[in-house]
Amino acid sequence: MNKNTRGIGAVLWLALSASWVAAQTASEPEKRGPIVYPVAKKVDIVDDYHGIKVADPYRWLEDSDSPETVAWVAAENRIAMTYLDSIPARPRIKERLTTLYNYERYAGLHKEGGRYFFQHNAGLQNQDVLYVAQTLVGKQRVLLDANTLRTDGTAALKDHVVSPDGKLLAYAIGDAGSDWSEWHIREVGTGKDLPDLIRWSKFFSVCWTPDDRAFYYLRFPEPKTDEALTASNFFSKLYLHRVGEPQSADQLVYDRPDQKQWMFAPEISDDRKYLIMSVNVGDFGRNLLFYQNLRPKESQTIELIRELNGRYDFIGNQGTVFYLLTTNGAPRGRIVAVDVSQPAPERWKEVIAQQNESMDVAQFVNGKFVVSYTKDVFSEIKIYRSDGRLIREVPLPGIGRVEFAAAHQRDSEVFFSFSSFTSPEIQYRLDLGTNKSTPVQQSRLSFDPSRYEIQQIFYASKDGTRIPMSLVHRKGMKLDGRNPTVLYGYGGFNVNIPGTPIFQPWYIAWMNMGGLVAVANLRGGGEYGEEWHQAGKQVRKQNVFDDFIAGAEWLIANHYSSTPKLGIFGRSNGGLLIGACLNQRPDLFGAAMPAVGVMDMLRFQKFTVGAEWVDEYGSSDNAADFRILRAYSPLHNIQPGTHYPATLIWTADHDDRVVPGHSFKYAAALQEAQGGRAPILIRIETRAGHGLGTPVSKLIDEFTDRLAFLTRELGVTTDQ
Repeated sequence: MNKNTRGIGAVLWLALSASWVAAQTASEPEKRGPIVYPVAKKVDIVDDYHGIKVADPYRWLEDSDSPETVAWVAAENRIAMTYLDSIPARPRIKERLTTLYNYERYAGLHKEGGRYFFQHNAGLQNQDVLYVAQTLVGKQRVLLDANTLRTDGTAALKDHVVSPDGKLLAYAIGDAGSDWSEWHIREVGTGKDLPDLIRWSKFFSVCWTPDDRAFYYLRFPEPKTDEALTASNFFSKLYLHRVGEPQSADQLVYDRPDQKQWMFAPEISDDRKYLIMSVNVGDFGRNLLFYQNLRPKESQTIELIRELNGRYDFIGNQGTVFYLLTTNGAPRGRIVAVDVSQPAPERWKEVIAQQNESMDVAQFVNGKFVVSYTKDVFSEIKIYRSDGRLIREVPLPGIGRVEFAAAHQRDSEVFFSFSSFTSPEIQYRLDLGTNKSTPVQQSRLSFDPSRYEIQQIFYASKDGTRIPMSLVHRKGMKLDGRNPTVLYGYGGFNVNIPGTPIFQPWYIAWMNMGGLVAVANLRGGGEYGEEWHQAGKQVRKQNVFDDFIAGAEWLIANHYSSTPKLGIFGRSNGGLLIGACLNQRPDLFGAAMPAVGVMDMLRFQKFTVGAEWVDEYGSSDNAADFRILRAYSPLHNIQPGTHYPATLIWTADHDDRVVPGHSFKYAAALQEAQGGRAPILIRIETRAGHGLGTPVSKLIDEFTDRLAFLTRELGVTTDQ
């Protein structure tokens, strides 16, 4: 999202009088249990979906900037904050979270042009600071501090790419959580910015040209001023920007006006001969792969992979032989060698065959393949010879998650990070001469991680499928059914990141209150490869909800928790998960926290990047898909008079990925339908988006509110 401050952000915290709010929303408020909610007017809008009439009475809430929506948002935030401010434990929770967030940490260590680059946070800095150093143990220098861009910390360094010679830094700044990025160029040696400015870019990084004086980037058409956060993102184009020239002079490299949803992620081969384009078509498990030979003056785009039959990641080349990580013929991933001079599939050579584990990321460095796998959610690293023979598995300090930094084929070292539920990132250097790894940067914690334990269990879903779930808690926890629990899930888009071990300071705060964190790895994700993904998308989406509900039932049946002590939490696609499960089993949970969720499954494709999700969900424009979507859409399956558990809905005024209208309409409908006394609250954050780049101060505030909400609704004491 760009630097445009929306109407909600401008007035959200104004001290509006109750009479003014009532006049703007409705004449008389309605009482739902102990809380008086602002009445959300109903409009007479009915859509015809393939002969079936569907009412959409809160359509007006899709317009975030209208005076009526602004007034409704202000009133809802006043109600939510009045509730949260009244919780006695809230100040103490915030104090604990502030202490837990105040730890020194490192991220993103990588090498380029003979220099080392990494991010560091002293503790409570809103944004990490980018440093540069000549050696790993030598003097470090601040290269870019995003904390100086805005006093509230809502301008974030979203991405950065150093030119191969190490002299120039292309960096992307995101404002207020928006997906939109503004790219700038800084001299690494002097720390001074050049006048270059690139706008209307999002989702993908840039890559430098072989001469280090230009970079390729993806750009969308400039939206209308008032539609930057809502307009559909179609007709992207790949451009070349030369250092020192205005964006208006940038060269169009490739576009496909016949394919409005296609997006192009650029990459340059390490021998500097090829421009690789990963073509994303809205399928999160498959892509196309094109390339250009940069040596001829007029480069022709070659469609190397033109059929949508798998995932294809370019990981390196030797001359005309491209090494690709693919799921074509191997749903858990394999590596093949493709000679682009003879690219027919029957001539491909398999280098590393599919394993029992799911192949995540591969790099071709120093004549070796360095590969990370996921084995039952947790990461493994293996090193192979160029002919595919296994050299060794790299030992890791425990069960956790690994992420590689970018590396070049000529490098003699690779950097990766390791983290777990109770340990933040440790930066490792992998020496490809000895094939041994060494920790080089480690966070300094403010707590003792040995007090906690991580278990992994497997349970049966409704159809018998074996589902993994991680349980994190203090050692010695009693299985008496009285442990306050947060069950988290995602289940979609071939993604396993939300389910793999991620360190969160609020986990520690919650466990210190006697709480249990449970993370269910549902179908639809990528934990077990493309088959696992396919088992939880489109017509099979109900499997995801069944998996999550079965996880909750397992926790209760095995005396880890009970309905009055069980809270559920999910973000984005995970917010959809919480909304759907809340509708299907309101009796099962004690509290719910859907965040930035996709709640209107009949209209999601009409906003920003929503059209890219059609392959994952289907579309209401298709009659068969419509029946499936309507059957679980959180907004359309709320039943009046139902006793719903306490619910804290969360969204943000600058979320241009899942627009806030989803949560606005869902909250209005759920409040109106609530037949019990449990509160239905919505918290709308200002100058915030879908989550990327959220400043530390806002994270502390968010999880203070979440934990305070859970302490009241699940009956948790903070004095443990």
